[in-house]
Amino acid sequence: MHNIAYNVGMKKNANTDAALKGATQFTVRNVPEHVARALRRKAEESNQSLNKTLIEALARQAGTEEGEEPAFHDLDHLAGKWEEDPEFDEAIAAQDKVDESLWK
Repeated sequence: MHNIAYNVGMKKNANTDAALKGATQFTVRNVPEHVARALRRKAEESNQSLNKTLIEALARQAGTEEGEEPAFHDLDHLAGKWEEDPEFDEAIAAQDKVDESLWK
């Protein structure tokens, strides 16, 4: 039998792992029963808590390992594509010039 407790608002254990400080707590609703059974079975098979199993599943789905920030690849297609453009460089340089008469 599983002992599942909902501990919202309870004091944190003084021995809380330092890596968990600043962690976010989620409430997940409407989890299909077959998903809940599979997660509980996986937690039991790996001899770890349901919470730990859920965190690992979320980390995998987010494309990151537990404890590290996800890698973003949304601009990868631009890497190595820079082309020199003298006209652009001139336009940017013109924006950097200060008109002293405007500051008197």
